[in-house]
Amino acid sequence: MAITQRRGCRSYITILHQRWGKRESAIAVAGFATVLLTFSFILSSDSSSSDRFSGTGTDAFVRLTLLSNAVQRGAFLESNVKEIQKYDCLDGSVPAYHFQKGFGYGSRRWVLHIEGGGWCNTVASCTFRKTTALGSSKYMDHQVLFSGILSGDQSHNPDFYNWNKVKIRYCDGASFTGHPESERNNDTKLFFRGQLIWEAMMDELLSIGLSNAQEALLSGCSAGGLATLIHCDDFREILPKDARVKCLSDAGFFLNEQDVAGNATIQSFYHDVVHLQGTAGSLKQDCVAKMEPSKCFFPQNFVKSINTPVFFVNPTYDFWQIKNILVPRPADPRGHWHKCHLNIRNCSPEQIEVLQGFRNSFLKALSELQQMKDVGMFINSCYIHCQTWISETWHGPYSPKINNKTIAESVGDWFFERKVSKHIDCPYPCNPTCFHMDFTLHRR
Repeated sequence: MAITQRRGCRSYITILHQRWGKRESAIAVAGFATVLLTFSFILSSDSSSSDRFSGTGTDAFVRLTLLSNAVQRGAFLESNVKEIQKYDCLDGSVPAYHFQKGFGYGSRRWVLHIEGGGWCNTVASCTFRKTTALGSSKYMDHQVLFSGILSGDQSHNPDFYNWNKVKIRYCDGASFTGHPESERNNDTKLFFRGQLIWEAMMDELLSIGLSNAQEALLSGCSAGGLATLIHCDDFREILPKDARVKCLSDAGFFLNEQDVAGNATIQSFYHDVVHLQGTAGSLKQDCVAKMEPSKCFFPQNFVKSINTPVFFVNPTYDFWQIKNILVPRPADPRGHWHKCHLNIRNCSPEQIEVLQGFRNSFLKALSELQQMKDVGMFINSCYIHCQTWISETWHGPYSPKINNKTIAESVGDWFFERKVSKHIDCPYPCNPTCFHMDFTLHRR
């Protein structure tokens, strides 16, 4: 079964490369890396073999729920005519989520996790995306495993195991920021309604108990981690004023850095996403007032204006960012970075030096946040991407640690204000607890 799934992922990516140009496929294709992680988490570690990653027998599968309130909401378009809008995925299908009810102490406490999966920046890439689970609920699994921060196993999720838990599925392609006005700019049946999906999702969750929350944590992975940062203050606003509300971004702090060839690859890509889906209205308005809207898709340009406490989980050697921001395929036409991309241990000393420079840029972007009282962070030196939704990287005897703390322990210390929780790792390869992704086996 696992072999079939891995082959399916490779075929999937090959198809995307055939349909799209080099520039857009270099980033948009790799946005599906989080899906690849779900199917085949082949890891190596400095301290033991990859068979440590075996999954937990107590994590539960939770069924898919379609939004029941995906009816209609008024939205004023450019013509000032009030048209009825639905909250649609890219293909027009109904958005969805997975919900597991809390119990005991956790019955009035909520943890939400927004799925990741990249973005689409052209009509062509969004048209393909709508034929997948990242653009249509028609293709979503009817059940998903709740693990990591969503686990119901106290030994793997000590602080949040009995909370109400929600996994929000991602089907709009723009981190829940698209606006329907932009649909007029394309002649295809694509629905850019991420903002409406977000509002409808929150309305439904409020109706089933979120409105009575005493404590709530909004989290997300990758593109979902970016969505968490974008909507963090909105989330705080809809909950009771006396509730403890915070946000956690996992691998969602994407850097605005030039690639190794000196090109602004990720900036150009985000520019296309923002303008295709008309996302400016969902971005931080104080940022949009100062700079071109697509630059406000980069957390480094808006996180200081987030008023709600935020925790950042990020590796400084994030494989997605290295492969798509620092060294995208067009910037390495002769494939000098190919082996390094597959496994960080394959990198030459010169390549490691480049990676250390990227790490320095990442830490510089975080430097002011380190001084902020309500900000927490767990910034490790692993070659990985998302780490909170997998039990083995979230909390376990072999999980990545900094200062002898797992990610779960660090997040718990910050959320419950047990102690200051700002953990920054030493440079690679100093941390023996790291999980490092090894893609070599995927190429066989």
